[in-house]
Amino acid sequence: MTLHNELALELDPVARTGLLTAAQRARESARADPLFHDPLAAPLAGPPGAALLADFGDTPLISVRTRFFDEAIGRAMGHGGLHRLVIVAAGMDTRAYRLGLPGDVTVYELDRPEVLDHKERLLDGTATPTCRRVGVGVDLATADWGEALADAGFRAADGPTCWLVEGLNQYLAEPDALALLDRISDLSAPGSRLLTDFVTAAFLAAPEARPLLRVMAEWGAPWRFGTDEPGALLAGLGWRAEVRSFAEVGEELGRLLPGGREMSGWAVEATR
Repeated sequence: MTLHNELALELDPVARTGLLTAAQRARESARADPLFHDPLAAPLAGPPGAALLADFGDTPLISVRTRFFDEAIGRAMGHGGLHRLVIVAAGMDTRAYRLGLPGDVTVYELDRPEVLDHKERLLDGTATPTCRRVGVGVDLATADWGEALADAGFRAADGPTCWLVEGLNQYLAEPDALALLDRISDLSAPGSRLLTDFVTAAFLAAPEARPLLRVMAEWGAPWRFGTDEPGALLAGLGWRAEVRSFAEVGEELGRLLPGGREMSGWAVEATR
């Protein structure tokens, strides 16, 4: 058994979707007109990720979403901006390596220990982050991840933070998604930024979404939560949110997404 296959078997179904995301980022990077370049995506995806992508089909939303958050992180962290980025459920994320974040920035990557170990074993000796990268191995579903983050050196009182919660909310039950966002809010000093995305409630209820939702359930990673009012949701937690549909973002980037504004999902930049 190859290292890729051996490590992939260690991951739970939701974590394995990170291999799919990496495979799509690798496919995007190989295009003649890529929205971004992620040289680590292919080695992280490996044959298991490529097989998932072959089963799932091309997923341009992941490419549009990646570009959107790459640029949002640049706005938050660049030109004397914030110095801490916390990536919740980091999976196969490589932004600590590929965005050119400066050395005085700390990127905390939160995910299950086996997920972080998987990534680190695959990247061993092949890549070096441009900033300070801190892996925080914690089960977000069962453990006090805020305490684990503090044990890794994070202090909310040290100043504002940029948070990235990408491609996660739909896998959580609504109470768990709200609890996650509430905990992030508690740890966010004034001036903090929250970058996240939501599936629309309209999509989850739409008949045309049933084939995709069935596939995700069969993979063991059902989609549970969506909202049609992400701005109001975050306003209740003390955030001022700018909300855009991914269809709008994709159109600006020259990548049309199916479903239009009501079905493509929400891209959110919020300020505390």
